Amino acid sequence: MKFAYKFSNLLGSVYRKGNVLFTPDGNSVISPVGNRISIFDLRNNKSETLPIETQMNITCMALSPDGYTLIVVNESGEALLCSLISKSVLHSYHFHRPIHQIKFSPDGKKFAVTREDKIMLFHAPGKTREFNPFVLQRTFYGAYDETVCIDWTTDSRVLCVGSKDMNTRVYGAQHFKNLVVYSMGGHRDAIVGSFFEANSLDLYSISQCGHLCVYECDTDLDGLIPYKPTRTDEQEDNKDKTLSKTDENTEEKILYKRLAKHSFKDCRPEGSSYPRVTSVDYHKSTHILVTGFLDGSFFLHEMPDFNLIHSLNISEQSIASVRFNNTGDWIALACSGLGQLLVWEWQSETYVLKQQGHFNNMTCLAYSPDGQHMVTGGDDAKVKVWNTSSGFCFVTFNEHLGGVTGVIFTQNGQVVLTSSLDGTVRAFDLNRYRNFRTFTSPRPVQFSCITVDNSGDIVCAGGLDVFEIFVWSMQTGRLLEVLAGHEGPVSSLSFSPKQSLLASGSWDKSVKLWDVFENKGAKENIIVNSDVLAVVFRPDGEEIAVSTLDAQITFWNTQNVVQTGSLEGRHDLGYSRKEIDKITAKKSSFGKAFNTICYSADGKCLLAAGRSKNVCIYSIQDQILMKKFEISCNMSFDGMEEFLDKKKMTEWGSLSLVDQGEGDEQGQSLSLPGVKKGDMSSRHWKPEVRVSCIRFSPTGRSWAATTTEGMLIYSLDQNLVFDPYDLEIEITPVNVRKKLFEKEYSTALILSFRLNESNLIQEVLESIPYSDIDVISENLPEIYVDKLLNYLASGIESSAHIQFYLKWTNKLLMCHGPKLKQRSQKIMTTLRSMQKNITRKYDDIGKLCDHNRYSMDYIIALSKSKRKHTEDADDNEFESEASRSDDECDGEVLKEVGETSSEDENFMSNFMDTE
Repeated sequence: MKFAYKFSNLLGSVYRKGNVLFTPDGNSVISPVGNRISIFDLRNNKSETLPIETQMNITCMALSPDGYTLIVVNESGEALLCSLISKSVLHSYHFHRPIHQIKFSPDGKKFAVTREDKIMLFHAPGKTREFNPFVLQRTFYGAYDETVCIDWTTDSRVLCVGSKDMNTRVYGAQHFKNLVVYSMGGHRDAIVGSFFEANSLDLYSISQCGHLCVYECDTDLDGLIPYKPTRTDEQEDNKDKTLSKTDENTEEKILYKRLAKHSFKDCRPEGSSYPRVTSVDYHKSTHILVTGFLDGSFFLHEMPDFNLIHSLNISEQSIASVRFNNTGDWIALACSGLGQLLVWEWQSETYVLKQQGHFNNMTCLAYSPDGQHMVTGGDDAKVKVWNTSSGFCFVTFNEHLGGVTGVIFTQNGQVVLTSSLDGTVRAFDLNRYRNFRTFTSPRPVQFSCITVDNSGDIVCAGGLDVFEIFVWSMQTGRLLEVLAGHEGPVSSLSFSPKQSLLASGSWDKSVKLWDVFENKGAKENIIVNSDVLAVVFRPDGEEIAVSTLDAQITFWNTQNVVQTGSLEGRHDLGYSRKEIDKITAKKSSFGKAFNTICYSADGKCLLAAGRSKNVCIYSIQDQILMKKFEISCNMSFDGMEEFLDKKKMTEWGSLSLVDQGEGDEQGQSLSLPGVKKGDMSSRHWKPEVRVSCIRFSPTGRSWAATTTEGMLIYSLDQNLVFDPYDLEIEITPVNVRKKLFEKEYSTALILSFRLNESNLIQEVLESIPYSDIDVISENLPEIYVDKLLNYLASGIESSAHIQFYLKWTNKLLMCHGPKLKQRSQKIMTTLRSMQKNITRKYDDIGKLCDHNRYSMDYIIALSKSKRKHTEDADDNEFESEASRSDDECDGEVLKEVGETSSEDENFMSNFMDTE
């Protein structure tokens, strides 16, 4: 087994702190999640986490106007220049101070950075021929406190800066005769945002106390006079100096005038509390201002008249960041207190995106049997179900009143079972999204773990305070049995995949095996050396792994209850020391152990993790460590370093022991008990890095871990693996293509699998005629049947030749079905992966066909309506022509009658004359 796993995605957390951004096309949102960056594609409904990590949490980001370059800055002031094309770090630069905002100019040639009381202006990377991407052009001074916000004019020649000294200053990015620096006051609190109008020097400034000032400039952008000194000789130089002095005296500087001052307090009902402004953004084309407040509400105003368009409360915590997309239709709102990220379409008043992670620690996770869904539980009493392909949470269950301690899917994947400290075990239906069954005990019990048998009829949960195991029936919801025998809290439960055998681990240093259908007490009792933390069955049910408090993992045969092996993992967990620890890292490692373990899908390897930043993969057969994954390098977490930082040490002890109070933005805020809103007495704590649960995907292609950062998913990277099978010197890509040219398709396919290059296998497979699939499938050796099925399972996900791949799959399963069934356990991961990908393709094609069917129905109905309209018009035209022809006929008849009557009159008159 090759361990070419790499980080692929981050779920369970969508936002931590910092500013959110839209891509230039407006279809994606870029959100900082701790020290990582997540991109949410709103059009394709997918999320992606970039393989980029900073040393600390990200505080601000800036995206170039072309959308290719991203600059991120963390808490310590370290900036990373990242490419969104290659998804890699190009350069790093350290400001050595916290940065509040960084912003590119609209033309993309410069970017400005707020550093303490200064503004640093840099040339944009790639716009000048410099080896160093960060080339400082100018530094602006004048502020008396920290600068916090920046905005550029449309032509990128002037920028305005808001500061905590309650002033807004206008600087020229280049030298002007009539503008050097202009300062404007009028506020009673720190500035939150200041913005220019489109194609103008007029600006708006907003302060934390909720006041908005409107300033008008007497000069247009075209009225700024660039300063271009000309020096030819000494005499002309002196003359120019004299002229410049007179020009400075006579040249009129630009002048700002305050037109109005508005207050957001006027937009709220009388008597209501008025929160502070926390974030603001302005869209220049539509003249819409969005303002976020401390109580979780936001306002939309039309400027410059300050007309209230919309107001909404989306959270109970403060809105940390707001952002318009380029068209001004969507607004991204981020809340750091609850980890929320919303995209709001303000015209239709609908949500485009609404995601929230677990705002408290994630405690458990489980994969669905087909690997398409994942369920997580947390200390916030919420249960969330995630789609593994899109990365989005599509349903959240809030029925629990206490922390969730265990989650698991039934074998059909339609039901999620959860255990909680609130004394209930609940069953949730994933078709109707409801809690259809609640299991309780005769007396209140805090449940610590949960499991379900293969049939999905028996549900078992272990108690934390009563040391018993409760068994319920899924069909009736009745309590069937209470299994007693443990003398300590039940820490873990696991059902055998092949038989009705239940394994339970407890803090009483024992593992018991129960047959839940016999009701004769514990079938076997295994005594270990320390408290049991986790118990898990191997996928074939023939072996169990037991993790204990002394950091050992032991393996036991379930048939004769004999120990078959053991692992010592104390040194593999690594050494780490918290900032407030009074003992060394080596000494504190004696209290660490593997809290969660999991078998791989084929049962050959074991994943183990605990209160450490390392995840270990062990080979069970060799009983050695195969690979160690470091889940994070974020120094904002506690327990990341082995030795204390000497910079923080004083003669009285570590500075980390000093409580910095509300002013310290490091760490997380924890409100005092009983306080829900407006808490000014919150304390801060630094979260400790740890892994609470780890699970392998049933497809065998990925594994996931719930950590302090969120749920990390590691997937196989096949591009980095060269794994030939039975390779010889003659087997080369040239010879494979030669056999393919000679139409020896079966030989070419076997040789391509022996070389095991994915691109070559695809070329050979898709070159085989459709009519030869039956013959090649029947005569293919068994070893290559498994390899071809494995390739088809992964290739059908991305290939456009769906019918061709399904034909191969169908013939292989029909021809080799009986033999595949005999070794089903060996190829179970391949079959599950194939089921997952075929089901996903079925859903995607089904949605596309439904959409096309509705479109065709609409087009047909439209054509019928048009045809009917045309026929009605033709009928009306025919009737009008018929009536017109009738009128013409009547006229001709009358004319003929008139002519006849006149002739008769003439004849009668002539006859009378002759008489």
